[in-house]
Amino acid sequence: MKQPLVSVIVTTRNNHQTLEACLQSIAKQSYKNIELIVVDNNSSDDTKDIARRFTERVYDKGPERSAQRNFAVSKASGEYVCIIDSDMELSTDVIKSCVQTVAEHVYGALIIPEESFGEGFWAQCKKLERSFYVGVDWIEAARFFDKKVYVQAGGYNEHMTGGEDWDFTGRIRKIAEIGRSKEYIYHNEGRIYFGKTMRKIYYYASNSRAYFAEHKDQSALTDKSGPLARYALFLSQPGKLFRNPLYGIGTLTLKTGEFAAGGFGLIKAKLNSRNANNA
Repeated sequence: MKQPLVSVIVTTRNNHQTLEACLQSIAKQSYKNIELIVVDNNSSDDTKDIARRFTERVYDKGPERSAQRNFAVSKASGEYVCIIDSDMELSTDVIKSCVQTVAEHVYGALIIPEESFGEGFWAQCKKLERSFYVGVDWIEAARFFDKKVYVQAGGYNEHMTGGEDWDFTGRIRKIAEIGRSKEYIYHNEGRIYFGKTMRKIYYYASNSRAYFAEHKDQSALTDKSGPLARYALFLSQPGKLFRNPLYGIGTLTLKTGEFAAGGFGLIKAKLNSRNANNA
């Protein structure tokens, strides 16, 4: 099999708790023709020191992950690029599987399914939630790209903080076919705290003005990735959802809280937009 160079890109910001495991999973890939690029965003902890133990290609760029990713791709030498977050760990054959899949088919990008793990009750609920998304194209986003297709599609929208993965995957679909890897990414949720999660969702939603400006036909409520479609997806498999009733109820509670936090964030985004237009 041809061994094209793959640039694996990891974006970071104060991620010392999960970064080493992430980078170790990349170093242990069965596919060896890999260059690792880490783009940090002004971390105040030892994130950069950890990254430099694995690669000399450590850069600093902000203000958000879309800009970090695009910058990394501009520095990448690979024929393909794989973009992951610093709280993710790759199964041993992920890159091998991706290269084989694009070699056998004419794909411009690939979705790599995710499975969550973590500590505590809410992490188990998040694991259950994510299990519903595997194979659901309107929720999962591409992470492995032919670099030429990435550039042709224009990269991630750097004005977006939230929704940028779906936006970019949608633009890729207009110019190339998207396939799917058989291997998994394992998403380290750590210990999930309900209040902290709500604040994070609120932050992304309050900065989602750029996403909805680009997708004016989409409603936050009735869109296929919105709450109504998500609840329908969960309830389409009640046996799976309530196999452990406590986790099932917890999953619905966590997701409802996230949608509520997102709703308040969207209200803030709209008020900010109105104020900006009236200024």
